[in-house]
Amino acid sequence: MIESLITLLQSFPTWALVVTAFGVAYVENLFPPSPSDVLMVFIGSLVGMGLGDFSTFLISSTLGSIGGFCTAYLLGRRYGEAIADSPLVPFITREMLVRVEKLFDRYHGLIIIANRFLAGTRAVVAFAAGVVRLPLPRTLAYSAVSALAWNAVLLWIGTTVGQRWRDVEGYLTAYGWVITGAIAVAALIWFLRRRRKG
Repeated sequence: MIESLITLLQSFPTWALVVTAFGVAYVENLFPPSPSDVLMVFIGSLVGMGLGDFSTFLISSTLGSIGGFCTAYLLGRRYGEAIADSPLVPFITREMLVRVEKLFDRYHGLIIIANRFLAGTRAVVAFAAGVVRLPLPRTLAYSAVSALAWNAVLLWIGTTVGQRWRDVEGYLTAYGWVITGAIAVAALIWFLRRRRKG
């Protein structure tokens, strides 16, 4: 699928690539398995070859990231409690929401800012922020900082590696596995410590 998308993107005019950068960043917040990071690196490689302005693509992708985060936030705010009360999703409970809220109270800004750098948790963080009803303006401001930094890194990598952008895919995949594994281990340690104290 990724190769088909790349072939399609190569035929796009600059304005369509700018819109695509927005769309790729937006969708990734709602469907984390999407190959958004790789596509953003590829778009950066096109920028490096003179097919657009770095700042324009950075602004477009950042706005897309913020829009996607806001959508996931609003879905969490609207449907989060209903999901917590539903037996169809047993792993999301009101007790879990209380724990999440305490985490946000303690690490609010850090969690949102780190959000873009945590592969596989982006949509979850945005959804959870809506469920516990964090203040939207401040939350979106943190989200903007996170998205701006991450998209800048991806686009810059693309402009640097140029036609060797495919080499980056393996590193991004490894990065995602390492981060996801670290989060899983940290969650397990936290769970075991709480169980021991209980």
